[in-house]
Amino acid sequence: MKLLTDFLPVIIFFVAYKIWGMYVATGVFIVAALIQIGWSYRLHGKVETMQWATLVLVLVFGGLTLALQDPLFIKWKPTVVNWLFAAAFLGSGLFMQRSLLQRMMDHAIYLPQNIWVRLNLAWVLFFIFAGLANLYVAYNFSESTWVDFKLFGMLGMTLVFILLQGLYLARHMQPLGKKQS
Repeated sequence: MKLLTDFLPVIIFFVAYKIWGMYVATGVFIVAALIQIGWSYRLHGKVETMQWATLVLVLVFGGLTLALQDPLFIKWKPTVVNWLFAAAFLGSGLFMQRSLLQRMMDHAIYLPQNIWVRLNLAWVLFFIFAGLANLYVAYNFSESTWVDFKLFGMLGMTLVFILLQGLYLARHMQPLGKKQS
């Protein structure tokens, strides 16, 4: 469900683009991102740090796209978001006892520490790849193709990665009651 709500502004952007074009879609995207933050706060009483960071990037890159009438700014937003995720996961893996990934998931599953490290690194590499893929499509294909990729390509890549992660996790999961030593 969280994946759907995270992608909802992108879906709204996609629909608005197909009906009205890039600039209206960008404005709608900004409004949808603001509503998403409000909804998250109303539902959970808080907003996650990365949601705030994403909102700021939507406001900055979307605002620049509208102010300068240059769609390249909004095309860079997914790359910057992915690379911020990569940096956060990498930093947490290097400088914290438990990575962000482990903090998010260790209440539900037990994995040996070396598997958490590998999994965290896999997410870092995925986020870097996703950012590079976005730039490749943004600079080498039409605007319409990039919009399609932003929704279907990025979502598809993410779902495939999560599926592969699940297969990898299934091989290494241990009973939750088992404590790390």
